[in-house]
Amino acid sequence: MASTSVSRTVPASPQQVWDLIGGFDALPDWLPYIPESTALEGGRVRRLTNPDGEVIVERLVGFDEAGRHYSYAILDAPFPVTGYVSTLRVHPVAGRDDIAEVQWSGRFTPDGVTDDEAADLFAGIYRDGLAALHKKLSA
Repeated sequence: MASTSVSRTVPASPQQVWDLIGGFDALPDWLPYIPESTALEGGRVRRLTNPDGEVIVERLVGFDEAGRHYSYAILDAPFPVTGYVSTLRVHPVAGRDDIAEVQWSGRFTPDGVTDDEAADLFAGIYRDGLAALHKKLSA
């Protein structure tokens, strides 16, 4: 099993960040890679579409409002991995109430690619996503 994690500070309080990203169906609000999300099964599953029209289906597997994090598993996607589980988490920054640290991490079993190739793929997605979040919060 491989894993990767990316963190970035963003210019908003932890609660402001969580208010934007904490909804499981909220990716289109801040992530340009996902312009469309449809909630299914009472909001426990999301059907995402990327700009190329590819579909990604994910299931919410853990949610902690007070801790400001949620975890999800990929059910179907055009990625070369199986057993993918990811967590999106918002952390406070000690002594600061105007910034937050956002951590996006995942673990998965590569399928047809090396551990490093799979880790690099998701590290890039997480890095780009957190850069888009930073841009959205800076606007």
